[in-house]
Amino acid sequence: MENEQDIKEQDIKIKAKSMFKTIIEIIEIVIIAFALSWVIRTFVLEARLVPTGSMLPTIQLQDRIIVDKFFFKHFGDFERGDIIVFHPPSSAHSSDDFIKRLIALPGDTIEIKDHKTYINGQEVEEPYVMEPQIKNLEPLVVPEGSVFVMGDNRNSSADSREWGFLPIENISGMTLFRYWPLNHIGTID
Repeated sequence: MENEQDIKEQDIKIKAKSMFKTIIEIIEIVIIAFALSWVIRTFVLEARLVPTGSMLPTIQLQDRIIVDKFFFKHFGDFERGDIIVFHPPSSAHSSDDFIKRLIALPGDTIEIKDHKTYINGQEVEEPYVMEPQIKNLEPLVVPEGSVFVMGDNRNSSADSREWGFLPIENISGMTLFRYWPLNHIGTID
């Protein structure tokens, strides 16, 4: 009888150890998953909801996009036409990140006249603009370390025309693709 009792007690101890080990493994997996998720979201890729219509018609209100926060900084250069996510300068009076199109690079001269954008004296073809721009902008030279950004919905966008040049260091990412709504999934042109 003692042997049967000892065997049962040993069995219970083995099951308890196994259960405890399983719980510890689950906790480890959850902690690693959260840490990995945090690292990826903070430094590599981030899902974003577009809260405004300043990028209409290219990006719709409430679209969900994936933003590259790593590769563009380390392996690529900015180009005119890129759609970027950034922390606005203090002159924008906002703490929320913005999404806009990069229009002019450091050293470029930008001008808006007769509803058209000119970079270094050349008219820029902008098929993505929602409607002709209402206001003109006298020629400005983009300083080193900064860029000039505008929304595609030019007449309803708070951008560089309003709050000035964007320091490159404020850029946190570049849009990769839209994942929602499903009928518009794909790259953003």
